Amino acid sequence: MNREAVIAEALALLDEVGLDAVSTRRLAKRLNVEQPSLYWYFRTKKDLLAAMAEAAMTPHATAPLPTPDDDWRDWFLDNTRSFRRTLLMRRDGARLHAGSTPTGNLDRIRRKMGFLVASGVPEREAQMAMLAASRFTVGSALEEQADTGPGDSADLPADVPVIDHSSAFEAGLALILNGLVHRTGV
Repeated sequence: MNREAVIAEALALLDEVGLDAVSTRRLAKRLNVEQPSLYWYFRTKKDLLAAMAEAAMTPHATAPLPTPDDDWRDWFLDNTRSFRRTLLMRRDGARLHAGSTPTGNLDRIRRKMGFLVASGVPEREAQMAMLAASRFTVGSALEEQADTGPGDSADLPADVPVIDHSSAFEAGLALILNGLVHRTGV
């Protein structure tokens, strides 16, 4: 058993039972070890959850960085969509990620910000746009993952709209991008 194996098994447990049911006791049982042995790798459950959040973000954290030839608007949309896809890959992925602090990917964040600034977006506007897009995406994914949805939309009263999460996300993302373009003139 090693740290990576513990994290992988914890993520598998998350996918099976959801965030509320993930516990070090349950994880130790899955790994056929005593619960205190997990403390060799993670001092607290909070440390375990932080490691799980970082590992769950790997698909987004390893996506190609922008190149100088990329159109910043297309990249901004693609980057935000990649973040959303990654959050939705895991059961309760958005809840797991919410409130986590990026640790290993600070250089990637700096490079993304540098790309936006080099593309003509003022630094403060780039920071706020990335933060707004990130928080919007997490909130959108939280809502989507929390939506158990009706068994049949025919059961809903006629005046209750059925939410298409993908369309709602795309509309909100377009509003953020259009606001940034309007505000900066870039």
